[in-house]
Amino acid sequence: MSARVGRWLNTVAAWMLGILWLLPLLYAVWTAFHPAEFSTRFAPLAPLTLENFEAAWAAAPFARYFLNSFLLVTAILAGQLVLCTLAAFAFARFRFPGREIAFVLVLVQLMIMPDVLIVENYATMRRFGLIDTVAGMALPYVASAFGIFLLRQAFKTVPKELEEAARVEGCGTLGILWRVYVPLARPVYIAYALVSVSYHWNNFLWPLIVTNSVETRPLTVGLSVFASTDQGIDWSIITAATLLASGPLLVAFLIFQRQFVQSFLRAGIR
Repeated sequence: MSARVGRWLNTVAAWMLGILWLLPLLYAVWTAFHPAEFSTRFAPLAPLTLENFEAAWAAAPFARYFLNSFLLVTAILAGQLVLCTLAAFAFARFRFPGREIAFVLVLVQLMIMPDVLIVENYATMRRFGLIDTVAGMALPYVASAFGIFLLRQAFKTVPKELEEAARVEGCGTLGILWRVYVPLARPVYIAYALVSVSYHWNNFLWPLIVTNSVETRPLTVGLSVFASTDQGIDWSIITAATLLASGPLLVAFLIFQRQFVQSFLRAGIR
């Protein structure tokens, strides 16, 4: 009986937490698709409208914000996949002086919050002349300790017999990496790409500091500026703009939900 009660309480608690998590999203959807007078009251027969989205799109250069965010996450992910793959392969399959120390330093980076390095990163980007550029936003995140660690662990599980067979067939080092290791680590790549894109699409503090103009602002910074100065407390338009910003990630998650979960399970992320 006690075990049954415990399971029932766990189920109720899970549903309550799920509803609490979903309430802000439900409020944003309700407010965005209804006139402003219904933003603070629920009326089942309230008329639907798309005027809030039209007003938000016309009030700020969201097309430019979308382009900047797309360029940002694409540049970061491309750099991370290349650098993390090469570094992880070196740590997993090569022996060189200082390998263990270097890997420990990579692990130490996992314990350092990116916000701690904002001042130093800003000074570095300023010396390179990359303030207020997409490259300046992307460069501090291109080398990912998490990606190196994740791919190293995946590469270490690849049987060495496959590498030896590839060498017999005439593959060089890069050929072995591309034809043997990368395909076998595909679930890990998918899981890591999902984490990287979602994190940097929603990243706010560093882009806020390093950007100064509309031409380089990503969606998160543009939405903040839009909500604080352009529309005041017009929640209908603000929530519509919020859905515009978060919509791509929500749609992508709904479409690739199964692959999302399976990739994480197969990649061993807990």
